[in-house]
Amino acid sequence: MKSISLDITKAAQFLKPGAIQEYEPKVKAAQEALENGTCPGNDFLGWLHLPSSIKPEFLDEVQTVAHSLREMCDVIVVAGIGGSYLGARAVIEALQNSFAWLVRQKGTPAVVFAGNNIGEDYLSELEDCLKDRNFGVINISKSGTTTETALTFRLLKKLCEEQRGKETAKDVIVTITDAKKGAARICADKEGYKTFVIPDNVGGRFSVFTPVGLLPIACAGFDIKALINGAADMERATGKHIPFDQNIAAQYAAVRNALYNEAGKKIEIMVNYQPKLHFISEWWKQLFGESEGKEHKGIFPASCDFTTDLHSMGQWIQEGERSIFETVISIEQPNRNLLFPSDEENLDGLNFLAGKRIDEVNKMAELGTCLAHVDGGVPNMRISVPTLNEYYIGQLLYFFEIACGISGNVLGVNPFNQPGVEAYKKNMFALLNKPGYEAESKAIQARLK
Repeated sequence: MKSISLDITKAAQFLKPGAIQEYEPKVKAAQEALENGTCPGNDFLGWLHLPSSIKPEFLDEVQTVAHSLREMCDVIVVAGIGGSYLGARAVIEALQNSFAWLVRQKGTPAVVFAGNNIGEDYLSELEDCLKDRNFGVINISKSGTTTETALTFRLLKKLCEEQRGKETAKDVIVTITDAKKGAARICADKEGYKTFVIPDNVGGRFSVFTPVGLLPIACAGFDIKALINGAADMERATGKHIPFDQNIAAQYAAVRNALYNEAGKKIEIMVNYQPKLHFISEWWKQLFGESEGKEHKGIFPASCDFTTDLHSMGQWIQEGERSIFETVISIEQPNRNLLFPSDEENLDGLNFLAGKRIDEVNKMAELGTCLAHVDGGVPNMRISVPTLNEYYIGQLLYFFEIACGISGNVLGVNPFNQPGVEAYKKNMFALLNKPGYEAESKAIQARLK
């Protein structure tokens, strides 16, 4: 079986000779700290060997529940925010037909996502679309009190019970939450919902290989066993005993930190040339942004969809401030075959492309852009993925997870907490006069006068 691969040559040329090798001992120490549980945040390392530890029986259980939801529902709404939905959405969007909403077949429910914003129009329109439909809900929240998700679940629970009755609603609402505590656990136990557990030692942004990601992916009809197999193979291929020059996760972490510290590159742009990868980039942005952006440190994770964004962001990338580097995810072989047509009048002058695969044109756009950006002073790394399927996506996601853990440790921060996320919540609750926030409410009102 093939594997994803990493090419760092067009990034290394922006560093002094030997700069990347100088990071080898730092990367090795960082990975040893992960493996030995001696790094900051060591109580959140449950993801590290999760793929290789998942039992087939557990995946069978997830698939059984997914099959039941698929049988009973036309629409399945996944309620969650951040890591509670981005991993699942990234995989589903990468694998499903780009126009699934137009070609959905009978017996294949639509999997949609909510609970990730507080948009009144968005939620009202969702309710309108769900009226008179047989829908189910996957509620994902460790605490059950995250505002965006809890608000959305209240609305969905009420609507589902009104439309389908409490007994049927009980069978089409599944909760993924803490094993013992929290509002979502209490509600699920009281109502009799089927539940899966979010492990205590796995943070949200590292949870795609738990039921948080696996159940929605299975509901969408994709092979979660192949996904886990890919992740487990990448886990083995990036273990601490793998030599540095063969460990692509270690190399990626080393190059990122070298570009940041030695070359002043403060922004990493994750680039793809396949529209299906948009949410892979969104998942990656949360993974690295929430893990590394601490203590006034960290590379800012951005993303672009090429060639689309070359017609908007291309000018800045080519000639703007030289504070950026790019990491390109390149799909070697698309799943479809479509040839560029010939046109008798040739008004657009493109007959020279007639008979070529569309992907060949896309690949030349990718190569031409890489050469132009490198010439313009933008270091480039390239991650090659053999094709888009569950197995290789599993590899890709685990590659980023382990690289993120290593990179955060090299940077010198705790990659597994997110204290800064709480600041906006504290202000929001104070402004809404939430009980228990009286002092904060008084202080913030004084600031606003």
